[in-house]
Amino acid sequence: QVKLVESGGGLVQPGGSLRLSCAASGFTLVSYNIGWFRQAPGKEREGVSCLSTSDGSTWYEDSVKGRFTISRDNAKNTVYLQMNSLKPEDTAVYYCAIPDHPSYYGGRDTKCGYYPYEYGHWGQGTQVTVSS
Repeated sequence: QVKLVESGGGLVQPGGSLRLSCAASGFTLVSYNIGWFRQAPGKEREGVSCLSTSDGSTWYEDSVKGRFTISRDNAKNTVYLQMNSLKPEDTAVYYCAIPDHPSYYGGRDTKCGYYPYEYGHWGQGTQVTVSS
């Protein structure tokens, strides 16, 4: 059974840091591209970052470039999102997700996607609140 469990959210002051974790079970994370998304109240879910497992390449949404870093620990089957220099506009529920299929699919390696519809398995989310 595929399961993703996020943790590490909380309340932090502007300029602070948090590290989110996404623990995977029921599958081998290294075989999948993985994405981090967030959803603020009244807004649509949006892509924050993703990691392509085939070559380790990463993508970041423009507003988080230089502040957020996605990484993976294969031994722990866990992916992380290090968030520095947090801003109030980063306040949201953060989710990790994987696609329905492994990264090697249809006879070729696939790149991680930027949009929620490209992912079929989601964690329950963790709340991040940036406020003084």
